[in-house]
Parts: sequence; C-alpha cells; structure tokens
Amino acid sequence: MNLASGLFETASSAPDRAALTFHGRPVTYAELDSAVDRATAVLQSAGVEPGDRVALVLGNVPEFVHVLYGTWRAGAVAVPLNVMLTPEEIGHIVRDSGATTVVAQMSFLPNVLAARELVPGVRTVLVIAGPPVPPGTISFEQEMQRAGTPRPADRSEDDLAVLQYTSGTTGRPKGAMLTARNLVANQEQMDAVPASRILEDDVVLAVLPLFHIYGLNVVLGTALRAGATVALLERFDPEETLLAIQHQRVTVLPGAPAMYSAWLSLPEADPETFASVRLALSGAAPLAPDVAEAFHVRFGVPILDSYGLTEAGPGVTTSATGEEIRPGSIGPPLPGVEVRVVDEEGNDVEEDDPGEIVVRGPNVFSGYWRDETATKEAFLEGGWLRTGDVAIRDEDGYLYLVDRKKDLIIVSGFNVYPVEVEDVLLRHEKVAEAGVIGIPDERTGEAVKAFVVLREGEEATPEEILEFARTSLARFKLPREIEVMPSLPRHVTGKVLRRALRGK
Repeated sequence: MNLASGLFETASSAPDRAALTFHGRPVTYAELDSAVDRATAVLQSAGVEPGDRVALVLGNVPEFVHVLYGTWRAGAVAVPLNVMLTPEEIGHIVRDSGATTVVAQMSFLPNVLAARELVPGVRTVLVIAGPPVPPGTISFEQEMQRAGTPRPADRSEDDLAVLQYTSGTTGRPKGAMLTARNLVANQEQMDAVPASRILEDDVVLAVLPLFHIYGLNVVLGTALRAGATVALLERFDPEETLLAIQHQRVTVLPGAPAMYSAWLSLPEADPETFASVRLALSGAAPLAPDVAEAFHVRFGVPILDSYGLTEAGPGVTTSATGEEIRPGSIGPPLPGVEVRVVDEEGNDVEEDDPGEIVVRGPNVFSGYWRDETATKEAFLEGGWLRTGDVAIRDEDGYLYLVDRKKDLIIVSGFNVYPVEVEDVLLRHEKVAEAGVIGIPDERTGEAVKAFVVLREGEEATPEEILEFARTSLARFKLPREIEVMPSLPRHVTGKVLRRALRGK
C-alpha cells in the first residue's frame, strides 16, 4: 500500500482537473503526479530508502505536496515540522526522528542550518530555491529539473507514514507514529459522513498549515483523495483570505475558531462574502457557540464543529454526524470510531456526567516514537487511547467538551504546554521560578502568560526575559505577558498551582 497511489489514479482518470491552485495558477493532477514522481527520484538520489525519515520544513507551497507524496512514493516516512520552531526545537525533532534528509524553504533555511550544527546525522539539506544555494546544501529545483525515473517502493499499510511531533506534558515533543492505515482510515471515516463529504468538484481552502495533522490529513489528504481542487494559501490574513475565497469560488472551508472570529471582526465583510461556500468546518480548538451563531446569522453559513487529536489521525467526532447542529457540541463520533467517556478507574460514566474521552479505531496511532513509557501511559486496557480531555455525552450520543487537557494552552490552533515555556524561562540566570498559564486573546483564542520569581538580589525586566526566551521558543509559544512576582503559589507537594495563577 502506498499513500501516493491514489494521486496516480486520479491523474490517470482526470489528468486535466486542477489539483492545486497557488498564486492564481492551477496545477493539474497530471502535473502534480509528474512533480511527485520527480520529487521521489530526487529523494532517492539523495540516498532516501524505504523507512528513512525525511524532515519537511515547508509552508503551504506546492513543494510541500511534492515532497510529502514523494516521500511516501519512495516508501519513506514524512516528518513535517512547524516552520515557526527555533533551531533548538528543530534540532531536537530531527535528532530524535533520525532524519538524515531535510527539505526546507529558503525563508526557513537559517534556522535549519543552525539546527544542522546540532545534528551531525543529517546528510542532505535540499532547499526549495534555484541555484545558487548556500554551501553544503542542494537546490531542490535544480534537482527536480534533471530528475530521472523513480524506483517503485511498495509498503505495508501498517508501515510508518508520518511522524507528527506533538508537545508533551514533560516538555519535549514526542513523535506520534501514524501509519498509512491510520491516515487512510481517518479519511474513509470522514468520507462516510454525507453532510461533510468532500466531492471531486469542490474547491477546498488550504490556509491551515499543512505541517499540522489537521491541514495534512483532513484538508490535503481528504481533498486529493476525492479528486477535488486544493486552493493553497501561504498564510492566513483575514482580508486576503476573503478575496481568495471569492475569487476562487471556494466551496469547502476548513478553519479554526480564531479564523472565524477574525472574519467576524471585519466590518467590510458583507453577507455575500461566503456565497460559494457550501461547507464550513472548525477544528484544532474549541469553537465558542456565540462565534458559531454570529457567523451563521451574518453570513448564512453554519459551522460544523469537530474534535480530534494528532494521535487519532486526527478526526474523532463531528457535528456533521448528527441529525442537527447542537450549540456547544462537538457532535457524535465519526463512523468507525469508538468513543467512551470514563472515570478515573476507566469505567463508563452515566449520561451527562463528566469523564475522560477515550478513543479506539483503525485511525488511532500505534504509539510514540522510541518512547515505550509514554506509549504505555497513552492507552487503557483494550487499546483505548486516553485523550486527557473531559466531556459529557447526552442521551443522543452528542459530546460536549467541559475541560481540556490539564493546563494545555491553544494558540491559533497550536498546542503549547506550560512546562515547555517554563523550562526555557528557568534557564535565564536571573530566574528562580516560573509558572505559565493561558489567557484569553481575541485574535488567537488564547495567549501565553508567564509569572516569574527572580533569584535573590537580582533584577530583570520582562522585556529582558522575553528576549532571552525568543532564541529557544517558537513565536506562538512566547509569553504575551511576563509578570514578576515575589513568590508563586504551590501545592503541598511543591508543584506550582497554575489554577491559582489563573486568578491573578
């Protein structure tokens, strides 16, 4: 089984249909399939063998699709990285994954080259740019022009396809191992819901980052599987995205709550703005009922909320599965996904009682890369994935989130665990203690706030501490506010009481 085989089939049956649009230029399925073939040959020429890991430091550009599907066609494993990561963060993921080949966009290359110094195992850095490229790197574009015929590399559906790194409660990101079976199963589960099924004549907006599992599998993977057109946008700007939706007649609108809030804040957006949209989806973070209602009233488009997590490929539930949209509900489970709501002992709770969501199905990942302890902790007996999210289920099977993973902060759909930020702040020579929480933010949903205690006799400004953190944390993880305190509230065990900090 090869995840790129479906692309070849569509290219054979509908070669002239637009697979992608980028900067106003359409790329047909035949052109895309040819580019993927050449990307496969480039990777194989660089020494990539089946099972090898290929790191992608790419934004929403056609080359992301070329390299992703080329990696799969070569039988290798894709390791998509958040382009906002620092060299230290990139270095950790590349080193942990064992990736020996990195493909990077020129604009992100400085961080990649800085990270390369920390990872001696990297053999090849391919740059999305024509020559000249920096010494020690290779022009991907030049290699594509002279690429030969790729070697076939068939893989089992249970072989690893993607290592998607997700931040953990211990601070260091962990690689969630997603197989071809996991990804395809989730695409099939979403396709089995008529109300949200993507069709071949759809134009699907892809402004969500493709390096995130939502963008990679729900948007890109599902759309290309259906033979639809993917409208690629490099970044989300509310006004520019609106123009793209209108100009390209977008019909399917996958988004995050912060995007819908941003559009609502534009006074010039008239009710006809989304006239072409037949399906609006929300994920990556909780959708506030008042945002969903306001968007529906103003633009006439209902938003289907959903719930998922990286380890489930990611889709678990959607309000499209139910007979109606219920405010505040993430809907019933997708077909083929089993969901229970359990207490601390793993027993099912009564209807309308809160409990942890646990999930089972062919879309659920096989564990964390080279981390048996974390893998064991992630599952209950019987193969039930523990999500850490608390919900209630009503008598009709609709789920309602009542709490998130303990202390998790979601900034524009990206997960930030406080310990990640705290560990960096504590490296500052003048900081003795640090505590981090999430605070509301109209633009990003949540933002990071840090509380620090300075070492005795030391002085430091919040700006000084922030500048220090900037070298080790991606921009979305940086504190929006830093407050210096004489002490931090602590539990009797010595742990910082973040719930007390939330009242500050």
